[in-house]
Amino acid sequence: MDPDHQRSARLLLAAVLAGLFAALLLYRVLHAGHLEQTALFYVGIPAVIALTVALTARPKSATGLVMSVITIGLAIAGPLLNEGIVCLLMAAPIFYFIGFLIGGVLDWAARGRGREHALVAIPLVLALALQGGSSTPPPEEVSATRVAAPGADIEGALARIPVFRPFDSPFLKAGFPRPLASDGQGLEIGDTRKITFTPRRPLGIGAPPEPRSMTLRVSARAPQRVVFAVTEDTTLARWLDLREAEFRWQGERLEVTLRYRRTFGPGWYFGPLQRYALSEAAGYLAATFTS
Repeated sequence: MDPDHQRSARLLLAAVLAGLFAALLLYRVLHAGHLEQTALFYVGIPAVIALTVALTARPKSATGLVMSVITIGLAIAGPLLNEGIVCLLMAAPIFYFIGFLIGGVLDWAARGRGREHALVAIPLVLALALQGGSSTPPPEEVSATRVAAPGADIEGALARIPVFRPFDSPFLKAGFPRPLASDGQGLEIGDTRKITFTPRRPLGIGAPPEPRSMTLRVSARAPQRVVFAVTEDTTLARWLDLREAEFRWQGERLEVTLRYRRTFGPGWYFGPLQRYALSEAAGYLAATFTS
């Protein structure tokens, strides 16, 4: 092999390893500071990969190299960090977006006065990474409505143990936890439900499935209305803070409202994503009790 090619190959390998090592180091720091659900994590890690790789290897196209290294990083993140497929699927778009953004700035700078001038991207990265970091996200809610067949007893269906069906939503089918069984019935204040979900399956080698469940208690009751408060949650707690599920019905029409607080940042990415996911979940619940 040509000596220049050998040198370029070694430099490229060193850059890839340096980028992945820098990402792992930043992950450890953020994890130790309990910042792994913040924008600093989801913006900072791909930015560190991009800057480290591009400035180390000085490739002809920083964007292409950065995207390749991010792909490698995501492929090994599951087994190394014991994450599940849903976590990787949700993280991938923002990782690629930040990598593409930084890589584009680096390529632009390289065509001009030199790649070092790409440091002008740092303020932009900081602005994205610190977005919403100083304030607690406000409570949010989503609703969905379904209409049952004429003469359906929605109140009776809510009081009984439900039969959970497979997801119809393609988004939820991507790997979101699905309810399997429910223990408990009744709609009086204090009545509880414990719902068992499909277990979490980490991608870590040899990692056993982790059981998931959610416990709810009737916290408010009125004619044609019942509110369940979430008292314990090992299902969605890694992703958001689900507070309440409210059911309102009139005749054959049922409206389900889910109230929650977003715990992941940045909000410009995870806000719409979580809102859509919970809208689909509300629709699934409404369909469960009107079918």
